[in-house]
Amino acid sequence: MRMFLGFGLIIVVCALAYVRLSQGDISNWHVPVAGTQDADGAGDALRVIAATPETFAAADAYMAALPRTKALAGSLDEGRITYITRSQVFGFPDYTTVEYADGTLKAFARLRYGQSDLGVNRERLEGLIAALQ
Repeated sequence: MRMFLGFGLIIVVCALAYVRLSQGDISNWHVPVAGTQDADGAGDALRVIAATPETFAAADAYMAALPRTKALAGSLDEGRITYITRSQVFGFPDYTTVEYADGTLKAFARLRYGQSDLGVNRERLEGLIAALQ
């Protein structure tokens, strides 16, 4: 019985280490944002607003200031930046792409693992939009 518990503990620790340390393939996450209107899913959220280049710069500053968040790819000059935000306890990664083109800012946040994020991505984007207005 102890051997099964030991193996189970090792499996759980390895799985948590994988989740916390894995980087993922940036080319899967730093992609154009599809969609033209606000939407919420079980593990993702999309927000679309009228914006200026200054709004895009402010969005970048907001995202960069979030705890446990860093830019993975892109730049203001490119018009698209993808960030990774990790949950505090287990380090689950969520990816947020902010894109600006033709007077429109799109922000798309989604989870990497699981089926639901319990509204975390929606709340992150709601905070972003509130800070920009």
